[in-house]
Amino acid sequence: DIAPQATRRLKVPAVVAYTRLVRLRFNEAKATQAAARFLRLRGGKMSYIKLIKLLYLLDREALLRWGRTVTTDRHVSMDKGPVVSQIYDLIRDEQPPGSFGAYWRAHISVPQAWEVCLLSDPPADELSPAEESLIEEIYRIHGAKGRWELIRYCHDLPEWRDPEGSALPINYTDILRAGAKPEDEIAAIDEELRNLAAVEAITPRC
Repeated sequence: DIAPQATRRLKVPAVVAYTRLVRLRFNEAKATQAAARFLRLRGGKMSYIKLIKLLYLLDREALLRWGRTVTTDRHVSMDKGPVVSQIYDLIRDEQPPGSFGAYWRAHISVPQAWEVCLLSDPPADELSPAEESLIEEIYRIHGAKGRWELIRYCHDLPEWRDPEGSALPINYTDILRAGAKPEDEIAAIDEELRNLAAVEAITPRC
């Protein structure tokens, strides 16, 4: 089982040695496939708040295990806990028409009564077998929790900071430090992710 990385709330410094946020290119197809996998495990329908929390916990555990997230999304602290921010925008349909979100909208519905539904099952070609297994593991551990229980659980994660009505960025190093990774390992992962982001910045989208 995946236990919380701390049995009590630890204070993670807001300002650390790694202050510039790493911004990886968001892979909408991969994020959609991960979300669809959770929805399929839930029977095709789920509270979108619960889905966002499960996706955050998936990214968090992947980062702690492998030094990479699954969804490639950006993470922020909001009043109801950590959020996968671009997926949240996709759910709320807050992207400019035509520029983004077509893949998501083809497979996942707009919210109705605070729930989203799986419209059609996408392929899993963006997900590795290890990532698919981790999705199933996260769902096995947290899938029975209601959305408010998940919100409380995520409020206790050390990297979450109360944004007091706004949104505060969560860097990858915040999560790694909250997960008690050694500083040399944090530095190595941070450098690798920054190098990846730099390559993505000069590589055209396919």
